Amino acid sequence: MDCRVLSVQSHVVRGYVGNKSATFPLQVLGFEVDTINSVQFSNHTVLTADELQVLYEGIKLNKVNHYDYVLTGYTRDDSFLEMVVEIVQELKKENPSLVYVCDPVLGDNGAMYVPENLLPIYRDKVVPAADIITPNQFEAELLTGRDIRSERDAVEVMKLLHSMGPDTVVITSSDLPSPLGDHYLVALGSQKRVRSDGTLVTGQIRLDIPREDAVFVGTGDLFAALLLAWTHHHPDDLKMACEKTVSVLHHVIKRTIAYAEEAAGPNRKPSPAQLELRMVQSKADIEDPAIVITAVRL
Repeated sequence: MDCRVLSVQSHVVRGYVGNKSATFPLQVLGFEVDTINSVQFSNHTVLTADELQVLYEGIKLNKVNHYDYVLTGYTRDDSFLEMVVEIVQELKKENPSLVYVCDPVLGDNGAMYVPENLLPIYRDKVVPAADIITPNQFEAELLTGRDIRSERDAVEVMKLLHSMGPDTVVITSSDLPSPLGDHYLVALGSQKRVRSDGTLVTGQIRLDIPREDAVFVGTGDLFAALLLAWTHHHPDDLKMACEKTVSVLHHVIKRTIAYAEEAAGPNRKPSPAQLELRMVQSKADIEDPAIVITAVRL
């Protein structure tokens, strides 16, 4: 049986951001992907909530509204975000086992880059509807109203996020110190699952990820798509799913850096265009990643 994903994200003509970043890796990993482009760059045509509803009604009329996953990322519009939640809830009635993967894009490094009125919608409506969420540290703090200053704080914040709805929470990046040194950033994950005997168990992991001295776009969108894929293949093993996710990202970024440095030439800084993710060239790594980053169980 085909596994079908509805991905509601932005679209770019060139490069890999939003749906462009998510679609190829999901298809390579065996998923059928239907996309709704919330923003059409580069002419900045933004899809309204009404237009989204019309599109969804068309999907329903054609009786193709059975999905296994919904994936969402960046949006700036409050009514659009609320319509996404309504669609997810309706799709879950159609398929109660549907999994909603949400990257709650609010901001980073202490600053919001979406309107502030989106925060209560994410906190009160989107996160409770989600099964898997991938906030960064700042977003996790905003959603819970708690600061993360230690690993223990992070675990408590992830437990709070579980209590809001999602069974799987991955904090994709943080300011926490890594035991491996300053050249690593810390990501953390937590998964609630039911054992075969019916008991509930929650397990946490930490990943120490090598930092790269370059700015990439689309990596968060790629992370969420890969996590969707690898949690599907390893539903009860968040450690393995995260190891494969971050290892693919590592391979893609390394290949991108190597290409960008060669394209820029000696002693020249690569341009943003040269640093566009080398996605197609990384097909083999996406399909079968060598595990180069391992997670530690907490």
